[in-house]
Amino acid sequence: MSKNVRVRFAPSPTGPLHIGGVRTALFNYLFAKKHNGEFVLRIEDTDQNRYVDGAENYIVEALNWCGIPFDEGPGKNEKFGPYRQSERKHLYRKYADELVSNGKAYYAFDTADQLDAHRKDHEAQGKTFIYNWHNREKGRLVNSLVLSEEETKAKLESGEDYVIRFKSPQDQTLQLKDIVRGDITIDTNVLDDKVLFKSDGMPTYHLANIVDDHLMEISHVIRGEEWLPSLALHQLLYNAFEWEAPQFAHLPLILKPTGKGKLSKRDGDKLGFPVFPLQWEDPQTQSISRGYKEDGYFPEAVVNFLAFLGWNPGTEQELFSLKELVNAFDINKVNKAGARFDPDKTKWFNHHYMQEQLDLDLANTFKANRTELSEIDTNYVALVIGLVKERATFINDFWDLSHYFFMSPEVYDEKASKKAIKEDTFEILQTVINIVTSTREFTVQNLQSKIKGWITDNGIGFGKVMMPLRLALVGALQGPDVFEIMFMIGKNETVKRIDALIKHFN
Repeated sequence: MSKNVRVRFAPSPTGPLHIGGVRTALFNYLFAKKHNGEFVLRIEDTDQNRYVDGAENYIVEALNWCGIPFDEGPGKNEKFGPYRQSERKHLYRKYADELVSNGKAYYAFDTADQLDAHRKDHEAQGKTFIYNWHNREKGRLVNSLVLSEEETKAKLESGEDYVIRFKSPQDQTLQLKDIVRGDITIDTNVLDDKVLFKSDGMPTYHLANIVDDHLMEISHVIRGEEWLPSLALHQLLYNAFEWEAPQFAHLPLILKPTGKGKLSKRDGDKLGFPVFPLQWEDPQTQSISRGYKEDGYFPEAVVNFLAFLGWNPGTEQELFSLKELVNAFDINKVNKAGARFDPDKTKWFNHHYMQEQLDLDLANTFKANRTELSEIDTNYVALVIGLVKERATFINDFWDLSHYFFMSPEVYDEKASKKAIKEDTFEILQTVINIVTSTREFTVQNLQSKIKGWITDNGIGFGKVMMPLRLALVGALQGPDVFEIMFMIGKNETVKRIDALIKHFN
């Protein structure tokens, strides 16, 4: 690419960052790194009524946790700063006025009540009210296109509320290009005259977006499908300013796991999965929304499954490190169709990344979450995790899979007991105790050799020995290799547990 690649992620700080927003940030990050470009964070806070305290920090923390930090943005490499639109509002008025003076925009003084009356009048006639070429100069609407210069000036000087609207062209065919969608043709007659600037001194998203992208030298705008209807207006604004437009790519929607429509928090609540990267506490209601981090997902797993929501490398490979994703990512392989979210697939990714973690790191995290383990040696916990993590998807799974390594069974599974306990079980287990006690080198290999040798020599069914032995050690018929468990808990504890089972059932 001849032009320096500069992409931006431009969320609004109106609440927690949805996983769809993280996917947009990820694709921008991957594209930037693929082409040795810059990934810019811009906070689009022009709508101050919806601003939520803490939301901006949440966005930054979420990107950092995912391992996709911005290169340039608030407080970091601010060569095109400031990066909060509320701190740039002095810039936008100049560009709005430029459009008015060039005849590309105009002042509109219509009140909310007047516009509402027009809408209701159209609805009564079975029509839809659109403020554009077909009515803006007919006299029923109040704007600078029908008012004289003196009347317009008087209204402005009197402090009357107004907005600045873009003057959409009439009878033109707009040819647009989108990297994902291909060629798009728009009849400008169907476009409304969008508000660009409000009387409160703040621009709307459309004007601020275009001005900032131009001033920050953004080369590619990679954003969600929901912005596709705005593409025509944004291209027209670039044309009106006589600026070179960036290349556009509109990413597909992330769809519900079942049914139709866009993935929402309600879907997560209903099916038991988070839709936010980090836990969020609403500052007004104090309600808590779950996050992938707090639910035990690894950031590498989240990034991996998000990459596949709308993109495909064209190979059979599914597991990618972030570096591999950067190398493989091709914006031209992003799909047009919506990507269905699969909660089970996200768990599959997390299970894989669980296996790649160091046992000692997992042990430290596991211990931090369980007070029962505070006095247990971390190295021992790490050894236990090495035996059970293949069956775990989350760190929270470890306790159910391994609690018997840390404490004796207090109860015995009823169904397992009926299956394992027979008339000769206690006599058999007493012999096992004798073998365990007499084993000097208490190793997995020695235990396995001696007990299995005795079983074979005496023609006993393996199940008659191994099932009640496992029940004694675990309290249920589950867990890793019996001899591994015996070795880990030690000779004295092994004898103690077998004896406890004999006394319990005899």
